[in-house]
Amino acid sequence: MDIREKAEGVKDQLIAWRREFHENPELTWQEERTGNRVAEELEKMGVEVKRMARTGVLGIINGEKPGKIVALRADMDALPITEANDLPYKSKNAGVMHACGHDGHVAMLLGAAKILNGMKDDIKGTIRFIFQPAEEIAQGAITMIEEGAMDKVDAVLGIHLWSGLESGKVSLEPGPRMASTDIIKITVKGKGGHGSMPHQGIDAIVASCAVVNDLQSVVSREVSPLDPVVVTIGKFNGGDRWNILCSEVIMEGTTRCFNPKVVNSLPSIIERIAKNTAASYRAQAEVEYTVGTPPVINHPEVSRIAHDAVEKLYGQDAVADMEKVMGGEDFAFLCDAAPGVMAFVGIADSKKGTDVAHHHERFNIDEDALTVGTSLYAQFAVDFLSQE
Repeated sequence: MDIREKAEGVKDQLIAWRREFHENPELTWQEERTGNRVAEELEKMGVEVKRMARTGVLGIINGEKPGKIVALRADMDALPITEANDLPYKSKNAGVMHACGHDGHVAMLLGAAKILNGMKDDIKGTIRFIFQPAEEIAQGAITMIEEGAMDKVDAVLGIHLWSGLESGKVSLEPGPRMASTDIIKITVKGKGGHGSMPHQGIDAIVASCAVVNDLQSVVSREVSPLDPVVVTIGKFNGGDRWNILCSEVIMEGTTRCFNPKVVNSLPSIIERIAKNTAASYRAQAEVEYTVGTPPVINHPEVSRIAHDAVEKLYGQDAVADMEKVMGGEDFAFLCDAAPGVMAFVGIADSKKGTDVAHHHERFNIDEDALTVGTSLYAQFAVDFLSQE
């Protein structure tokens, strides 16, 4: 029986796991039930379990023969969203929902562990199953790394179920796939006064509006047009009353891009623009730039192995080209620790209503895709470990 057949053989269990996790979502760093259930299921299989990163779980299968170490990763946390789907397994936790597919990721990786544990007599090397908390705030991967989950790992595969890709299709192109996710906070300080006499003060709102507009020149004039960049201010707070001159504005936003060199240049560019623009209005600007996740960049050779695994499982037609996305993922830190590949597994089926955007209150997945992800996890691990 090949791996695809084995995955189809555990499909009912995959769906049951996914629905259980969907019904019991937990926010970042609160994934206690999820982690406990993952550990329980792995222990039932006879897989070695280590607890780490507060709520995280590391499963380990040692093959009968020594060899390389391959890691497979799934994230576990949910989002602070009230679910609008009318499902028998709808979230039971008020205001919390698996609206990004992490429930499916956990189910698929458990399925892969079940399949691979049954094959360990034929496995050369070690497989680590990383069930990671806190992806949504980009902290879980770093913590897992710090506690040893990626020590001596030779390659890592992450899977993201994706509503922008046809169900059953898989995208795993080499090169940049997801963007960096840095955070900007700019405080613009002016001088208050009466709204009818603005010349006596320094209007922080006018200065801040100019800063927001000038920041868009980062994209149009500071960076090569061949390097996609996003600079977005998503929060803008200032002022106390309609007839009082605003003395302080605090704005927050994000930058996104794929080129590591550009990522490193953005803090100084943004600080220069913010301070100089504010100064032209006699105001002052202070910039706090928080580095988030680096871009996810798929390693060419590891991507090739994953690509060949998909073809082996489902044929060439299952491999799809998909444009890289400006969303971020802390899987990028795992790719920094070892050559890695992020595979997007499609879940979009308009008839089933599974083509809704991620982080939406009606997000749902096509559960037929669970066997695709499960078999890819398992086939990639076997194929990578068999490489000389």
